[in-house]
Amino acid sequence: MKTVCDFCKTEYSLDAAPIGPVKCAVCGHTWVVQPPQRQNPILVFIAALCALLAAIMFAVVVLYQNQVKEIQEKPLIAELENVTTSIDDNGINHFVVSGRVVNRSGQIYGVPELVVTSYDANGNVLDRQRFMPSATLLDAGKSAGFLHTLSVPIENVDKIAVELESQGE
Repeated sequence: MKTVCDFCKTEYSLDAAPIGPVKCAVCGHTWVVQPPQRQNPILVFIAALCALLAAIMFAVVVLYQNQVKEIQEKPLIAELENVTTSIDDNGINHFVVSGRVVNRSGQIYGVPELVVTSYDANGNVLDRQRFMPSATLLDAGKSAGFLHTLSVPIENVDKIAVELESQGE
């Protein structure tokens, strides 16, 4: 603990609080060292709890603001739900993609074309196809399904992605 002579301001470092008065080695002044105040453990706990709650509230507000910003930037999203195969009249396998377009905003939006992109195992684009989903307008908070058969065969396709034309290119 630290103490200071009241008269000459000489600083002393003590291992423990002295039992009686202390005398300054420089000026000879004598004073009583007050023991340090102890922290109330309940108050420390309450302060820590308040700090934790403030941190949680801050995180919630930041996450909410980021979500609102993301919805404002991209009110419509395309979700790929299923990829199956079908065989055409010539016996060639094709992918059939299905999913939905979701309006995450509170406003009505026009639905743009969807783009289905096929990739090989190295991430190279093999094919891009555009198509119009069945809905042209989407009410606030609503979604519309889509189903599209790709015109290219399934050879060498490793991954398929669907995105909205206006947000993807």
